[in-house]
Amino acid sequence: MDKMLVTGGKKLKGEVSTGGAKNAALPILFSTLLADGEHIFHNVPDLMDIKSTRDLLESFGCETEFSKNTLKILVRPLKTYEAHYDLVRKMRASILCLGPLLARHQQARVSMPGGCAIGSRPINYHLDAIGQLGCESEVTSGYVVAKTQGLKGARIIFDMPSVGATENLMMAAVLANGTTIIENAAKEPEIVDLADYLNKMGAKVSGAGRSIISIEGVKSLKPAEHTIIPDRIEAGTLLIAGAITGGSVKVNKCRPDHIEALISKMRESGFDIEVGEDCVSVSECKEWKAVDVTTAPHPAFPTDLQAQFMALMTQSKGSSIITETIFENRFMHVQELIRLNAEISPKTRVCIVRGEQGQLMGAPVMATDLRASACLVLAGLVAKGETCVNRIYHLDRGYEKLEDKLTKLGASIKRI
Repeated sequence: MDKMLVTGGKKLKGEVSTGGAKNAALPILFSTLLADGEHIFHNVPDLMDIKSTRDLLESFGCETEFSKNTLKILVRPLKTYEAHYDLVRKMRASILCLGPLLARHQQARVSMPGGCAIGSRPINYHLDAIGQLGCESEVTSGYVVAKTQGLKGARIIFDMPSVGATENLMMAAVLANGTTIIENAAKEPEIVDLADYLNKMGAKVSGAGRSIISIEGVKSLKPAEHTIIPDRIEAGTLLIAGAITGGSVKVNKCRPDHIEALISKMRESGFDIEVGEDCVSVSECKEWKAVDVTTAPHPAFPTDLQAQFMALMTQSKGSSIITETIFENRFMHVQELIRLNAEISPKTRVCIVRGEQGQLMGAPVMATDLRASACLVLAGLVAKGETCVNRIYHLDRGYEKLEDKLTKLGASIKRI
């Protein structure tokens, strides 16, 4: 099993580019099930989750071809409507095939996605929403079995803005009879990117990126070509990598407006951040102060950057309070940071981080999830000595060749 060996003490300097957004690509790739023919996507990241999605689409009878971050998906009449456990268990996002299958084929049998280290992510929002569109579903033998005589538009109000449920409902509603209104919808940039591709296919989706989304059902859709948006979490991670080492880093091919909450907090902490049209830079900073952060749905501070920001705060002057409101177990990286000599007082949803530059000491640590992996790599960049990050297969789910990008900036890091 691969490990990441990081030797701390190098200031990162230079320019690096962000790849395509995994969380935008996954629902868009599943949306291809809505229309036969060849779909073409550019800026697709080469990640394990993309491979798992391709495997699942191929199990339905699709053909895929991936080369140099361009993915072609040829959708033919499907040979099955079942997403088997052996494929779904590798990736929670597999549940996103439910909406397209019901919209196009009126039936689906999808394995329950199972647990997740960062907390429970129940699919009741998904099932309740498609139920309101006229779908009958039950959970039996670990599978969601769903069918419909034809989906019909409805007004659906989420108790809280769920990204996955919003995406599934959008894909189900584009071929429904009538108009669907989603209230308290998720507003993440990935929702907007999905809507953009659905509209390229001939759908009528409006309001994406706002709390109310309107979808006017159409009779059919056609394949299209699309470029996936840059990954805002990777951009934020690379920006923090430059900042935590006291370096000077420019992140290109990104969307600064997608990480405004992070930029605001970094500026509040004392960093000089410059923003261009498709780039963002952090300048060398010798000392920065502690700031408090509370995660919340977009456009607030993203939960997917909480762990990385906590690593940054271990080097700040003073104490910061990190509050996690999205996932109940998203502090699993804290004990590993403490192994590196960080001074952190964890509670259920709140951590107090007492920062001090130079406090971290290299040690073997264990990654528990995707963003925790990135957090530990960042901490290793400033820890004295050598840090060995185990179980980095988590990292490969969401970061394309992160060690190569950090090495380009001057980091001492290698995969073993």
